[in-house]
Amino acid sequence: MKETLRYLAGLAGPSGYGSNSTAEQVTEDFSCMVPPHLTAIITGATSGIGAETARVLAKKGVRIVIPARDLRRAAELKEEIQKERPQAEIVLLEVDLSSLTSVKRFCTEFLSLGLSLNILINNAGIFSQNLEFSEDKIEMTYATNYLGHFLLTEMLLEKMVETAAKTGIQGRIINVTSVIHSWVKRDSFRFNQMLNPKNYNGTRAYAQSKLANILHVKEMARQLQARNARVTINAVHPGIVKTGIIRAHKGFITDSIYFVASKFLKSSSQGASTTCYVALCPQLEGVTGKYFADCNESSCSSLANDESEAQKLFMQTRAVIYKRLGQPAA
Repeated sequence: MKETLRYLAGLAGPSGYGSNSTAEQVTEDFSCMVPPHLTAIITGATSGIGAETARVLAKKGVRIVIPARDLRRAAELKEEIQKERPQAEIVLLEVDLSSLTSVKRFCTEFLSLGLSLNILINNAGIFSQNLEFSEDKIEMTYATNYLGHFLLTEMLLEKMVETAAKTGIQGRIINVTSVIHSWVKRDSFRFNQMLNPKNYNGTRAYAQSKLANILHVKEMARQLQARNARVTINAVHPGIVKTGIIRAHKGFITDSIYFVASKFLKSSSQGASTTCYVALCPQLEGVTGKYFADCNESSCSSLANDESEAQKLFMQTRAVIYKRLGQPAA
């Protein structure tokens, strides 16, 4: 109840920021401490909080790499950002996160550019009301929100470790998740059922993918600490952000519900604040394996904190990915 009241009132937490803080505000306070020549990859950056994250980080001098399925929309965002900051460096590369082959191709193409990599923001996410499958014959929500980002992180991790070792600047990986991960019960979190569900429910599939994103953070943090790598990984819940989806439904009841609900929703700038905070805040040096909401460390579900579940999911995921790619797991 305390957290709900703090959220509604927009009260600042220990970090000095809260639910009303914007991405611009949280980065302005330490903009002079942002190291120069950083490079960030941001998935899902052609709209919503991803686009705002890209805009704000670019304003702070970060080179932005945007993996996009729709390169036209990516080019429009690049143009918008460069109108505001003409010297901003934006790199556009094609990817379909639901396709393991496409993710692998993107990583190969990025690595061939010889760029450093300081920040990886796994932000893209879809919600599918109907059961659909990716080209790899995996349920689309799980394939896009979790498996695609898992492979992306796997293939780019050594570049991040190498960059951190060479520059002395800690690398940061951020998985954008959701508070609804806590809706998932242990008996419904079964790997094979998530790949190929028998009784599909869109909300459940989305929640399961977001729980998987946090478990990925927990296991990756453990592995990175074990090898003393200067790379951290954390999960962020951006809040529930305003979209045009509800507005598209006409009628007095829907309009009334939206009017009330909109008082609890965040703008894109508020939604991007926690991601930008975790990506750049100097005080988070060395902080890893944590879950953040409203720019403050928060609590996730007991299942999301289960180390054995995280390790099991990690091994199952690697096995299925490399089987689909037709190559042995490294």
